[in-house]
Parts: sequence; structure tokens; C-alpha cells
Amino acid sequence: MAFLNLYRNKLRDNFEFLRGKFREHEVAWGVVSKMLCGNRSYIKELIDMGADEIHDSRISNLAKVKETNPNVQTVYIKPPSKRNLSDMVKYADVSLNSELNTIRWISEEAVRQNKKHKIIIMVETGDLREGVMGDHLIDFYSKIFELPNLEIIGLGTNLNCLNGVMPSADKLIQLSLYKQIIELKFNKKIPWVSAGTSVTIPLMLHKQLPKGVNHFRVGETLYFGVDLFEEKTIEGMHGNVFELFAEIIEMQEKPLLPMGNLSSNPQGEVASIDESLYGKSSFRAILDIGLLDVDPKYLIAEEGEFEILGASSDMLILNLGENPKKYKVGDLIKFNLKYMGALAVLNSSYIEKRVV
Repeated sequence: MAFLNLYRNKLRDNFEFLRGKFREHEVAWGVVSKMLCGNRSYIKELIDMGADEIHDSRISNLAKVKETNPNVQTVYIKPPSKRNLSDMVKYADVSLNSELNTIRWISEEAVRQNKKHKIIIMVETGDLREGVMGDHLIDFYSKIFELPNLEIIGLGTNLNCLNGVMPSADKLIQLSLYKQIIELKFNKKIPWVSAGTSVTIPLMLHKQLPKGVNHFRVGETLYFGVDLFEEKTIEGMHGNVFELFAEIIEMQEKPLLPMGNLSSNPQGEVASIDESLYGKSSFRAILDIGLLDVDPKYLIAEEGEFEILGASSDMLILNLGENPKKYKVGDLIKFNLKYMGALAVLNSSYIEKRVV
């Protein structure tokens, strides 16, 4: 059985690194746990190392956070659906919102549950995912700030999540100005300008973060130590908090080219033929993971060790060349993971999850 290791000390090092940087810049932050897919042992690791605010896009995952420690502030980080509002208000202390009717329904549900629910209004800043258009923000706020059992605690934005628009000082200054305008017009305090996600961290590290920005929602940089501007590991952080291990279940020398009439495979792909490879062979390994678990393009192997040839639903095929490392059936192959690869593996019930 393939398995995924989470290395506790590396995760803790990354957490402490980020906590120190946010304290230095007087910025509050919460940990985004959605990549962990509700894994209880991994959520417990976050809480044990000091995460007191956890964000997720699945209500069932926030329920597990509350079951682990009810004192952790939970944040639902996508616009809620009407049919999930009862559970959302029950398990999320805060939610990110951009729809007027939804916020009214949240208010009604919070009254029913006799709870105070906190709202961050998401503002569109160019990436064209969720968010209220800036021209409509004053009118939007005027219709929700007095709704019962609600507290508007912030303005937020998401960048680089859909169209790849990167954060900039100008965009974040605009968000801070919206906050100031609302506070002056309505004589209300909005505590947070939630500037975004891991992609915004390099602005802070390079002292380019506007002064008004004071809240972050961080996942990818915590788990992968990555600077998303330069796509490299931040000095002082670990890029290999997670490692995937898969077992070799077949190892044989085989031709490099398929034999017979070719048609599309179950993924709709047709093999291309390089005629220069006729008559040549290599050692091929089959591993006990497949497309049900992860797309091979999100797997990272040691450079030059092997080539990933393809995958079926439950098997991954490698070209080991002459097999210089003398791999054999039963041996383990190690992969690092890109973010979307880790998300898929953690969502797979067929991969064992371990804490090391």
C-alpha cells in the first residue's frame, strides 16, 4: 500500500518561521487546512503546534477542528451555499462572503442558533473569482452592517487563484482604502484587511506590504515553504514536509514501444511512436498508485532517476532505463509533491497517512 509521510518537525519549523514573520510585521494569520482533507491526525498536529485559527472550504473539516479543540476559531473560506447554512453557522465562527442574499440568510440562521457570526466581505481585485466589485462595495455594506447576529470583521480578497493575477502593493492599498472609506462613512470599525493567501507572503518578506493589511490566510507556503513569486523554497523553510512512497509491484525489462494496432486509452490518449526506439528496451517498474490517487504531472522525483511513462486508474508506470539503482519488486519509490498532487493524495482514501 502506498503511504504519505508528514514530517512533524519540518511542519513545526515552517509554522514557527511564519509565526515569527507575521509577528514581526504585526499581521494576524490563520492556517488553511483544506489540503489536509479533514485528516484528524494532521489537524491535531496543527492545533498542537499552536494554530488558533483554522480555515477550510469544507464544513465537515471544520467540524473535525471543533471536535478536536472547540476554542480554535474556524473560518469557512468560500461563499456558503444556501443548503449548507445551518451546518456552516454551527461549525464556522467566520465566513467569507460576496452575496447579499446569502449574508441575510446567514443572519437569519445565526438568530435561530443564538450565535454571533463574523463576516469577511470579499472584494474583487482582478482575478475574477469571488468578490464584490469595488464600485458596489459601499452600497453592499450599507445593506448588511446592521443585520442581527452578524459582525463584519474584515474586507478580503483572493488573487492568483483562477486567472493567475498576482498581488501588488497597488491592489492591496486599494483594499485598505475601501476599509477606510467604509469606516469613515458609517462610523464603524473593520478590524481586518485580509490580504490573501500564500502568494502575498513575498510582498511582506520584501517589506512591500501596505501598512493597512493585517491578516493572512496561509496554506501552501506553510506546507511547502514556497515563494510563489519566484517558485522556490524560502530560505529557512522546508519544501518537503510531505513525501509520498509507492511500492514496486512489477519490475521487468520490456520494449520501449507498444506493439499492435493503436487506439485511444481510457484517458482518451493515443500513444505517439518514435520510430528511432524500435528494437530498444528498458526496465519498467509498475507502482501501486494511479490516477485515482494523483495525476502524475503533480509528482516530483529526484532529477534523472527515472521517467514517468503514464498511469492507469490504479498503476503508475516508470522507465528506469538500465535500472542503475537495482530496484526490485517490493522496493519503495519516493516522490515529493506539488500542491495539487498533495491535495489529491490526501483526498484519496486508498493512501495511508502517517506522521513521522
